[in-house]
Amino acid sequence: MRDMEFTMSRPGLVEVGQEVEITEGRLPSSFYYTIEPAVAMSGNYATPDRLKSKTGIIKEIGETSRGYYVIATFNE
Repeated sequence: MRDMEFTMSRPGLVEVGQEVEITEGRLPSSFYYTIEPAVAMSGNYATPDRLKSKTGIIKEIGETSRGYYVIATFNE
């Protein structure tokens, strides 16, 4: 199992336990992931840390002083 954190702009877009689809974006030297349909976005990951799964389960939703976040679990 692998957990990844995503930044989310507002609450109520996903629920804990929900299965979500992930799309992969590519930058010149890294990759990033988006929970579709454009619900939340990950940070950048180097090629060795590239995500293999395209679906995950929402494990946690939270709020910090900087905004909302989502932690999703992937079967890897």
